Amino acid sequence: MKRWIVAAVLALIAGFSLGQNFPDRPLKIIVPLPPGGSPDTIARTLATHLQATWGQPLVVENRTGGSQNIGADAVAKSAPDGYTWLLAPDNVFVINPYIAKATSFDPLTDLVPVTEVARIHFLLAVPSSLPVNSVRELVAYAKAHPGELNFGSSGNGSPQRLMTELFQLTAGIKMNHVPYKGAAPAVADLLAGRIQVWIGAPNSLLPHVREGRLKGLGTTAPARLGYLGDVPAIAETLPGYAADTWLGVFVPAKTPPDTVQKMNVGIARVLGDAEVKAKLEPQGIELVTNSPAELAKLIHADYAKWGKVIKEANIHGE
Repeated sequence: MKRWIVAAVLALIAGFSLGQNFPDRPLKIIVPLPPGGSPDTIARTLATHLQATWGQPLVVENRTGGSQNIGADAVAKSAPDGYTWLLAPDNVFVINPYIAKATSFDPLTDLVPVTEVARIHFLLAVPSSLPVNSVRELVAYAKAHPGELNFGSSGNGSPQRLMTELFQLTAGIKMNHVPYKGAAPAVADLLAGRIQVWIGAPNSLLPHVREGRLKGLGTTAPARLGYLGDVPAIAETLPGYAADTWLGVFVPAKTPPDTVQKMNVGIARVLGDAEVKAKLEPQGIELVTNSPAELAKLIHADYAKWGKVIKEANIHGE
C-alpha cells in the first residue's frame, strides 16, 4: 500500500511538473480549411509569435474535408496534453451538428474551448445593374418581385446560406437559393447578374464595389465597420440582425486546465499586439479573445440561434 501511495504521489508531481513546463516540445495547430483564408492566416500568425515567446515550433497543418469535421475529429482524438490544437470556424460547433453527416466524435463534448480568436464580418452585395441602393430598397424590391431574386452560397451549411436565410426571415422575404462550390464562381455569377444577392467576405467584394461593378449595401456586423467607410450595418434597417462568424481555438476534452489557461494567455497576448491588429483587421478580421467559459456560452447561444434558422428554412445536409 505504501508503495502505491508513493507511486501515486510521484505521478502527481510528474504531471504537475509537465503542466508547469508546458510547452516543452513542438506543437501543432490543425486548421480544417485550405491555406490562404482567414483561419489559416490567423493560425500562422499565432504560430510565428508564440514560437518566439515559448521557444517551441508551432506547425500549422491544413486538414480539410467533411465540412471541417475531418480536422476537428483528428484533434478530438489526439492526446489531451495541449500539443494539438484546432483553430476552426463556428459552424463545426453550431451548424454541423444539425446537418453534417454522422461523425465518430461530438464537437460539443469531445473538444473544449480555449478562446475565441476572431470575428469575420461579411458584406451584402448586389450587381450594379440591380435597381436598389440600400437594404431597405432591396427588401422592398424582393417583396414587389416575389421569386425573381436569386442568392448564392457555398453550400447548404455555409455561412452565406445561413446568413442569407436569417436575412430573409428577419425581412419577411423569400429568394431562390443557388449553391456553389466555393465563393469564386458565385462572385463571378454575381458580377454577371446571374445571381442578385451574395453575402460574402469583404476583401473579395470590395475591389468590385470600388470599380462600380457591385454595390455594397450592408454589413452583417451589429454596427458599422470603420474600414468599410459609409456602408451601414444591415441591423440599421433590420433591428437585431447580426450574423458574423467567429473562429476559436479548441483542444481535446480532459486537457489540463492549467495548460488551457497558459494557451489562453499566450494567444491573448499575440492577438492584442498592435502590429498584429494593424495587419489583420483591414482584411475584415476583428481580433477577439475571451475566456473558455465565455466561448462555451457563445457556442450555446449560437447553437440555439442557428438551429432555429436551419429548422425554419428547412435546411438539410448535402
